[in-house]
Amino acid sequence: MADALGVAVVGFGWMGRVHTQAYARLPHHYPRLPLRPRLITVAEEVPGRAEEAAERFGFASATRDWREVAADPRVQAVSVTAPNFLHREIGVAMAQAGKHLWIEKPVGLTAGDARAVADAVAAAGVQGAVGFNYRNAPAVEAARELIVSGELGAVTHVRIRLFSDYAAHPDSALTWRYERARGGSGVLGDLASHGADLARFLLGDIASLTADTAVFVPERARPSAATAGHALASGGEPGPVENEDYVGCLLRFASGARGVLEACRVSVGEQNSYGFEVHGTRGAVFWDFRRMNELRVSRGTTYQDQPVSTVYVGPGAGEFAAFQPGAANAMGYDDLKVIEAYRFVRSIAEGTPYGTTLADAVHSATVLDAMAESARSGRWVSLEACCTG
Repeated sequence: MADALGVAVVGFGWMGRVHTQAYARLPHHYPRLPLRPRLITVAEEVPGRAEEAAERFGFASATRDWREVAADPRVQAVSVTAPNFLHREIGVAMAQAGKHLWIEKPVGLTAGDARAVADAVAAAGVQGAVGFNYRNAPAVEAARELIVSGELGAVTHVRIRLFSDYAAHPDSALTWRYERARGGSGVLGDLASHGADLARFLLGDIASLTADTAVFVPERARPSAATAGHALASGGEPGPVENEDYVGCLLRFASGARGVLEACRVSVGEQNSYGFEVHGTRGAVFWDFRRMNELRVSRGTTYQDQPVSTVYVGPGAGEFAAFQPGAANAMGYDDLKVIEAYRFVRSIAEGTPYGTTLADAVHSATVLDAMAESARSGRWVSLEACCTG
């Protein structure tokens, strides 16, 4: 019989629910996992939300104060899905309290914040995982294998896009996401953090970059009450949008490859349009999150007019076999978080990291800081020289 692992969730918006459901699903997809999560407590400062979550999902208790979670001896592992500006304080406190930590990206507002959490996790000797879920897609892992194996030849260039319309409506409420002090660098932390992680996961370290940013919806209405998700708030007192709606970035990789990374949260007509195109000297691979279980692959020795084939990933790719029995049976977004939960809990059980770590968060955050510095200065920024604070 599996041993119980007492878990807590801090912050119960949409992502808190996703983490909770991922814990609950682990025994179904990974029955041999030696630890079985037990939902101990949920913390959420919005009145009534934690109690509602406890009743709905079966947490043993609820609180409005995350500090009670840090002090609770029943809790061994914590998911932090609170707003960005709270990541550093909560993440460091949980690690110092001896709790294993699964924290959502971007892990604070700066690379310094991410590094502080990473250092706290290392000093405490606990396991840490970060919510870079797109790299968990079996098709993405299969694409990486194609690249690493050399089947595409030497990689020459990559294009990574993360376009969404969640902030496109001019009546979207002016929540913490749009404030520099609480939301950090806007779309950089929200979407480009995933792009930076995918770039490094697929192609290795980024050596330097140059970036441009813009705010396209400069003013929004303040909400009159607590909000969840991307609610509308027409008629409220207007306030300025302080952080970025868009970033476009040119990348130079340590390998010599070149890249383009774009992210935008106000792309009308785009719903979760995330993906990449990787080109090599002998082939190419393409992935679109909206067709998550497919790859388009070109390989061979034809070069000119070389055809592109659609490949449906199956049980041989990543963690696909834990969810579906054969190729072309679809997996979905929530499944990626179950994989993330599995790798986090396996790390705890075996005492060694599996999947994303706080080191990955530091790398991504360093890239984001470099993007922001480049946008301010108008210059290329070296990743070795930038953002050491």
